[in-house]
Amino acid sequence: MSNENAPISEPAAAAVAPAPAAPSPNPYSNRPQRRDGHGGGQRGPRRDNRRDQPQNTGDGPAMVEKVVFINRCAKVVKGGRRFSFAALTVVGDQKGNIGVGYGKANEVPDAIKKSTEHAKKKLMHVKLKGDTIPHDVTGEFDGGKVLLKPASPGTGLIAGGGVRAVLEAAGIKNVLTKSMGSKNHIAVVNATVNALLQLRLAEDFTKLRQA
Repeated sequence: MSNENAPISEPAAAAVAPAPAAPSPNPYSNRPQRRDGHGGGQRGPRRDNRRDQPQNTGDGPAMVEKVVFINRCAKVVKGGRRFSFAALTVVGDQKGNIGVGYGKANEVPDAIKKSTEHAKKKLMHVKLKGDTIPHDVTGEFDGGKVLLKPASPGTGLIAGGGVRAVLEAAGIKNVLTKSMGSKNHIAVVNATVNALLQLRLAEDFTKLRQA
């Protein structure tokens, strides 16, 4: 007859009692400590707020870029047709400084980039009277002929096409215009620039009389 109160031997006790489970390794234990005091694997607060930083950090004035016209040219070669693009662009700071550029490339973005860089190298200053022009003026270039007339506040920019792009880049907000010549975009844009370069203020005429 077996004795139920007999002590259990050590091997038998080891077999009966389950071994304690080993702690699972922390996958983030090897990460370095964050500078804000949070351990690895726990995201802490941002150290900076990027939304409060200014988006435009350039020192120069903000330039307005307007694409007036993009022309596609096809060249017939042995294997088919090869296309290239030419872009006409107007840039300005809306404070009287404007420039016109023309660039060609095999892709549209490259053509626009080249024309914009060309326009920025040829900036010209025109004389304005507030947000309009001081007097009537007519500009001509090749077959293009553009008439500009000053307008009272609230009239708006009564223009279209290349004329409107040039006037917006120059900063003119109230003016009446009429294109009376060729509809070629290059001719119209350059005729508008020619008209703006003819503008004179009252001070300029006073200096001429006193000279």
